[in-house]
Amino acid sequence: MPKPSSQAVPSMIRTAIGQDSHPFAAEAEARPLILAGCRIPDAPGLSGDSDADVIFHALTNAVSGISGENILGPPADEMCRAGITDSKVYLDAAIETLDRHPCRPVPCHVSVSLEGRRPRLWPHMTMLREAIAAAFDLPLTSVGLTATTGDGLTAVGRGDGLACLVILTCRDTAAST
Repeated sequence: MPKPSSQAVPSMIRTAIGQDSHPFAAEAEARPLILAGCRIPDAPGLSGDSDADVIFHALTNAVSGISGENILGPPADEMCRAGITDSKVYLDAAIETLDRHPCRPVPCHVSVSLEGRRPRLWPHMTMLREAIAAAFDLPLTSVGLTATTGDGLTAVGRGDGLACLVILTCRDTAAST
């Protein structure tokens, strides 16, 4: 088996998966549904300490998978206690971790898949793709977004909440030593 080289690693592509899910909030809580920072009208909100934005949470987790620095968990919990509940702030904090990575990975493609019985997201797909593209400063053609009911095989597929799975692809802009 060859010995690892001590020379610089050539530029490469990195891929990470992010996931998040939240149940719908109780009717008495009367929260808005926020996805990718966008308010979805006429839909129940999701339960959580923050705005429970499953898209931005899954994206935050994917970015953490690239940088190796977790934001959701104690850092986001601390932000919530300080009154910061906008998940875009968590995503921005995760994106900042990419600048600290020795290879300075830059997002080049995002694929997002939502699962849930409700609400119907088709009318909002372009708005959501645009918000995701803006969050990463990507062209719209570099953001894929799909939604499925999952045919009722899971709790979210039966209408209890929403789940999001993300694949984030980045390319290194600096060689690691």
